[in-house]
Amino acid sequence: MRVGFIGYGNMADALASGFVNAGIVSWGDLTMCNKSNVERRESFTSRGGSVVLSAADVVKSSEIVFLAVKPPYIKSVLEEVYANCKEEAKDTLFVSVAAGVTLSTMESVWTEAGDQSPAMIRVMPNTPCLVGAAASGLCEGSTCTEAHRNSALALMSSVGICKVILENQMSALTGVSGSGPAYVFILIEGMSDGGVRAGLPRDVATQLAAQTFYGAAKMVLETGKHPGVLKDSVCSPGGTTIAAVHALEQAGVRQAMMNAVVAAAERGDELAKAAAGK
Repeated sequence: MRVGFIGYGNMADALASGFVNAGIVSWGDLTMCNKSNVERRESFTSRGGSVVLSAADVVKSSEIVFLAVKPPYIKSVLEEVYANCKEEAKDTLFVSVAAGVTLSTMESVWTEAGDQSPAMIRVMPNTPCLVGAAASGLCEGSTCTEAHRNSALALMSSVGICKVILENQMSALTGVSGSGPAYVFILIEGMSDGGVRAGLPRDVATQLAAQTFYGAAKMVLETGKHPGVLKDSVCSPGGTTIAAVHALEQAGVRQAMMNAVVAAAERGDELAKAAAGK
């Protein structure tokens, strides 16, 4: 499987490294174009990947192309592809990881010219794909086949879990899992700070906090129990945990988390409107 990246920032690097670590591709199967970051290009080639000069060159050498530029540039990149390698693009599966850019916006580069769009898929991954623990979602465009969907799922499932969703759910998914690692990092940092304040060494506090999040998440996934049920099982009457939960509720942590998810989702909707010129 030949995989290309147009744009190569943190997310693209996490995906590429994750795919290789999972054994689904080798670095020799990967091609990228990144015009703005010399260090990224040098790192990519040092691992065995190929760096080319243009988006069209990526398409010509790849079966699946990840569109990993910033959202405002997605349409112009596809316009470059349409202008320079329209024929080669017919058989290419394009996978966008840009927040807010709709499938119809991407397909319009072809359809507004009277042509059929190549297969387009939107994916919202998150950075834990680098360690094989991504939580991703995808939705597919009007010309996608089952084979296209399965190819995208094979890649994304190699670096974590991937759910097929409706496009109108993509902003909500962005709020929960796409942006979610940042929320968790803040909470881990806060727990670590609390541990230090209570007397633990920093490295011990951070490791304990991170492992606690990992273990709690694993319990949710493997037991299938509601998080509230698992929380209640830890809270003894009059004990330390219920005192801590009371402090969290007083501080509005639950509401703050809900607000964070909604804020990210609403920003995703704003980006979609901007990309569509609305």
